[in-house]
Amino acid sequence: MALAAVVAAASPAKAAYCSGTPEKGLDWSECSKKNLMLPSSELESANLSGTDFSLTDLSGSNLVSANLEKANLVRAWLAGAKADKANFARVEAYRSSFANIAATGASFAGAELQRADFSGADLTGANFEKAEVGRVLFKGAVLTGARFSLANLSRANLSGAIFEGPLVFDQAFMFLTHIEGLDLSAAKGLEQSQIELACGDAKTKLPAGLTTPSAWPCKLD
Repeated sequence: MALAAVVAAASPAKAAYCSGTPEKGLDWSECSKKNLMLPSSELESANLSGTDFSLTDLSGSNLVSANLEKANLVRAWLAGAKADKANFARVEAYRSSFANIAATGASFAGAELQRADFSGADLTGANFEKAEVGRVLFKGAVLTGARFSLANLSRANLSGAIFEGPLVFDQAFMFLTHIEGLDLSAAKGLEQSQIELACGDAKTKLPAGLTTPSAWPCKLD
């Protein structure tokens, strides 16, 4: 009885804060915001942890310093959003669009990002440690200082990415990862075994001590 009373008392409060309009610093944690049109929403520093944004349009929204840890972003649309220093750790974001997002210093650690689109995104200093980045598109994305330690980059396309200085790939899984045309001479953590799995070409530059595999360029997959 006591537990039922607590749940009953808590439900109206949760419904109230979940129905609030977007504003800086709001708390929508664990709320359902599925399949909604919320473009250009003001969500700076908002607590969005565990929120269900699947199929929701958040394009052009302000997510600077927002906490989206464990949020559901499956097939969500965040194109053109501002998300500098946002926390996307452990989100589920299969087939989601992050095209042209500004996410400098953002964390995608442990995120599920398969087939997501980061084309044209500013990911300067972003952290993809232990993230699932299979078949993700990074064409035209700025990756200066990005870290992919222990990430699964299977079939991800990094060709056409823009960066200065080293990218970090230590213990990343790079099966058929597209690195054609990239200057990775300053990359950190790259080993020959990773290069043997990846897909480069004659224009790909490797760190000293690594050699171009005879199987490059890869056959079309």
